[in-house]
Amino acid sequence: MGMSPGLWLVVVGLAIAGVGLAVMTGAFAWFGHLPGDIRIEQGDSRVYIPITSMIVVSLVLTLVVNLIARFLR
Repeated sequence: MGMSPGLWLVVVGLAIAGVGLAVMTGAFAWFGHLPGDIRIEQGDSRVYIPITSMIVVSLVLTLVVNLIARFLR
């Protein structure tokens, strides 16, 4: 038995709202400031390359997707 499409939409909407709330409160202030993230500032130009932050995000999303897939089997 799977969840109905309406329930999926509610769950996804709540997850998006939760991430939005976390961003508004500054929970992601670390993003782009980890060791390994590249910041280049020269004059009026700024370039951010968050390599380490993206690796962390990728690992977390992989874990979440795998956990969801395991529960849906």
